[in-house]
Amino acid sequence: MRRTVTGVALLVAAAALLTGCGSDSGKADGKAKAAPSADGGKPSAAQSPSAAATPTATAKGGAKGGATHEVTLEVEGQGQTPVMYHVDSSGFEPQTLPWAKTETVELTAAEQKVGYLVSVVPGSVKAADGSLQQAACTIKVDGKKVADNEGGKNAKGCSYLIK
Repeated sequence: MRRTVTGVALLVAAAALLTGCGSDSGKADGKAKAAPSADGGKPSAAQSPSAAATPTATAKGGAKGGATHEVTLEVEGQGQTPVMYHVDSSGFEPQTLPWAKTETVELTAAEQKVGYLVSVVPGSVKAADGSLQQAACTIKVDGKKVADNEGGKNAKGCSYLIK
């Protein structure tokens, strides 16, 4: 019972953090909105076609152009359970199991130094004895398994710091 309560508390806390951190605050599609130009809509030097060839600042705060990694999140089991995840995108929604999500993550220079956290926290599924336990999860980076939750025995889910 204590594990179930701890797991639920972890899911609620993580959902609250993701909800607070996921606000748009003036951004559309992960890019900052451009302020209207003073010259009536003519592109500024920063908006000119030649500027497209230079690295651009991203929503993560750095210039892209670093290492890319293919990240696959997997949750095993049967039925439906809520799944919270963070790769390049984030979500917290009911999923039909088994479930997998693959995304390509491009790291900035800073993220290559300090790392970029990817995670998946599955909800509970019915175990063979009829009790509830956390669904099994795994994280693969570039096809190599880098994290799991020991078949659902670890209530923290799965997380991995990509560098």
